[in-house]
Amino acid sequence: MRFPATSRAGSTLIAVTLALAASTIFAHEAAEPRPAESRTAILVCKLIEENHIGHVRIGDNEELSSKLFKRYIELLDPRKLYFTQADVDGLGQDKTKLGDLMKHGNVDFAYNAFDLFLKRVAERKAIADTLVDQKQDFTVDEGMIIDAEKLPWAKTDEEIRERWRKQIKYDLLQLKLEDTPDAEARTRVKKRYHLNLENWTQMDDGEKLELYLSALTHCLDPHSSYMSPQTRDEFRISMELRLEGIGAALREEDGYTVVKQIVPGGAAEKDGRLKIGDKIIGVDSKGDGEILPVVEMKLNKVVRLIRGPRGTKVRLQVKTAEHIDLKNPAKNRKSQVGVYSLTRRTIELTSQEVKGQIIQASDRVKGSPGRIGILNIPSFYRDFNGASSGEDDFKSTARDVQKVLDNFKRQGGIDLLIVDLRGNGGGALSEAIEVSGLFIESGPIVQVKTPGGEKDVHPDTNPTVAYTGPMVVLTNRLSASASEIFAGVIKDYRRGIIVGDNSTHGKGTVQNVMPVGQSGLAGLFNPEDRGALKLTISQFYRVNGDSTQNLGVPSDVVLPSLLDHMDLGESSLENALKFEHIEAADYQPWNRVNPEMVSLLQRRSQTRVATDAEFQKLNKEIGIFDERKARKQISLNLEQRKKERIQDKLEEKKAEEVTSEETTEGPIFASGYYNNEVLRIGLDYVQLLHSMATAGK
Repeated sequence: MRFPATSRAGSTLIAVTLALAASTIFAHEAAEPRPAESRTAILVCKLIEENHIGHVRIGDNEELSSKLFKRYIELLDPRKLYFTQADVDGLGQDKTKLGDLMKHGNVDFAYNAFDLFLKRVAERKAIADTLVDQKQDFTVDEGMIIDAEKLPWAKTDEEIRERWRKQIKYDLLQLKLEDTPDAEARTRVKKRYHLNLENWTQMDDGEKLELYLSALTHCLDPHSSYMSPQTRDEFRISMELRLEGIGAALREEDGYTVVKQIVPGGAAEKDGRLKIGDKIIGVDSKGDGEILPVVEMKLNKVVRLIRGPRGTKVRLQVKTAEHIDLKNPAKNRKSQVGVYSLTRRTIELTSQEVKGQIIQASDRVKGSPGRIGILNIPSFYRDFNGASSGEDDFKSTARDVQKVLDNFKRQGGIDLLIVDLRGNGGGALSEAIEVSGLFIESGPIVQVKTPGGEKDVHPDTNPTVAYTGPMVVLTNRLSASASEIFAGVIKDYRRGIIVGDNSTHGKGTVQNVMPVGQSGLAGLFNPEDRGALKLTISQFYRVNGDSTQNLGVPSDVVLPSLLDHMDLGESSLENALKFEHIEAADYQPWNRVNPEMVSLLQRRSQTRVATDAEFQKLNKEIGIFDERKARKQISLNLEQRKKERIQDKLEEKKAEEVTSEETTEGPIFASGYYNNEVLRIGLDYVQLLHSMATAGK
């Protein structure tokens, strides 16, 4: 599609034409009945109005409707590369009525906006294809705006084309910096936007509805969301740490479904043929039918085809990865295509389970005797279905923590316990309460304020203490929700010290997962699966009365961290609830921590950090990151971009640190400057406790 120069009058004509096109699509789609989606929307609105902590009203709420319009449009086009101002104006004619429409089951806007967006994606892809083939001048001193929130919607064809010119130039420049040949770079960029169009085209009506209803819930708070049946199943898997399938982690790569990891104990490992790097190009989900090609199919759809009940078969058409071993040519493997028949199994996702390990302090810190127990808790998981059905061995964080602590005792005990909660995004409230109860004798664990304003105090119901010795809780900005309940208990009871980033994430709200469906006899005779609503229903507070909302749980000893300089906390999220303080609960703190002790630990650590070469290097990286964060544009000049390569590497490091990937086999508390400093802080703490005990005699 070409963009000729236009006058102001011509631009106005284009805007009007696009607005009319949007209206025409709207009128056409509105005539198509969507009874299933309509009923789902009505039920979701009803659940929100009855249960959300904000007592929100969806109908007759122009402010909420306008927020919903803005959020959905920006969910589709966050970088403002597809819609124009005319598109937005045309779609926004009823933007103050969206809540009323949805409450009565009218979700036409979601599909109309998506259809127009898909049309624009196809048009912009055509623009991208022509721009990729044009000669690029990387000596020009120009830049591309980074923060799209500060960009207005493009008003003219020339303006949208200019944005795409810079975007394509940036894409090609990035590949040029990687020494990619020009022809290959052009092919890869074209492929990228082709796959982008394919992915959007494959969105089914249920996925579009999920996007729209979640846009609504995110207008209320950051953690409420609508989950389609498929998304709900993924959530259940994350809580139960169990799924039924072949046992392979997959990723999308240039339109292919590629094996990223073979899960121990799964069907793929038992069979032995499927390897990391292999490409799955076809799937027969029934095991005895036709193989469906899956190249360029969305990854979640491929996964859906491969998963299934244990004991059933699935056939995979696989293009094997080429493997060359110069030292052992016998292990070489040429790429070939074959069909593997696998029997699905129940797979335990052990990578996210609680893990424990005892390390000798002297192996990490010279001249420091002591046995250190490392307790790694990646999440607070619980198999609610297994618990409710009376299974003896259902998955539970508290049970697994107890097992690790018992194992430490059997190995002769430990002098210090380090509980590592870094990256733990939370989980089940009941598990946070039970795990906290393992470390105190008795008393309240957390206070919860319901939508009605009542305060409910959840106590420790376990009369025994699983571990009474010194402990350090290690957190970062990604430690959220249930993690913050546990860290808050340890801090408020003066049971141990908190080490890590300035504070935890700051999520102080409780969500409940509610099935979306009809109740009573109607639901009994029409049990249609409409997914689930994860809804914020209450706030929790520490026993000292502070909410963790926005502020999180502050560390006693803070260590330098890139995460502390990223917009990762709750306070950076749109529509986050405010911090609150309520009356403290009645609790009796221990005497394991006092202000003088914390101050001394801080000074000792700061002295070591200031002279440590690795921490000095980290602080320089943080300074570079802060400069990069403050930039408004990214350069499209080759020489300037070369100078910024160190910043690019830092950005990659940031992405690795932030992205939550499944952990691989290896040490759960690897030796390194950061972890070793945590050990030193812990050993200092043990020493001070001994000194305090001796002085008290």
